[in-house]
Amino acid sequence: MTLPLIGILRGVSPDDVVAIADAVLTSGISQIEVPLNSPDPLESIRRLVDAFGDRAVIGAGTVLTPAQVRDVHAAGGQLIVSPNCRPAVIEETHRLGMASWPGIVTPSEAFDALDAGATGLKLFPAIQVGLEGMKAVRAVLPTGTLLYAVGGVGISNFAQWRAAGVDGAGLGSALYKPGQSASQVGKQAQALVDAWLAGEQ
Repeated sequence: MTLPLIGILRGVSPDDVVAIADAVLTSGISQIEVPLNSPDPLESIRRLVDAFGDRAVIGAGTVLTPAQVRDVHAAGGQLIVSPNCRPAVIEETHRLGMASWPGIVTPSEAFDALDAGATGLKLFPAIQVGLEGMKAVRAVLPTGTLLYAVGGVGISNFAQWRAAGVDGAGLGSALYKPGQSASQVGKQAQALVDAWLAGEQ
């Protein structure tokens, strides 16, 4: 079973990324993004693909341009996550056969993203939209649309977000902060997975 969770390793360095990601994968989280505003992110992605490409979906976050999509693809990445909805980025991601998760807040952004070929939608920042706002967006989305909540979603409120209709979540600072050991990240990852599973209806 693939958990509908994306591990966000913002700020990770290439020297640390394999050990950190191994701890995350051990918890059951098998989708990992290295945001492009991390140190040497493409090298981190290359190392992750070499180490775990056969059992994880590896890619980049904070992807803002089609050129960056191509760079991630060249590094072996298969996942593109953005904080915003830019159809040109989604279309290039789709063209290259990669998974596309653009950030949306409004129904207009959601439908623009789906029209451009998005794999699923990243509600970001979820804490700003809130549960009621999310439910309003969810109500108008086509049946089967995947909606992941990112930003302010975690152990304390997974159950509420799941009950309200999100399909998954992106896990940022609750999962990893620069300087944390692989052991510490592994414990945080396991706690997040346990909380997510506990929220199943």
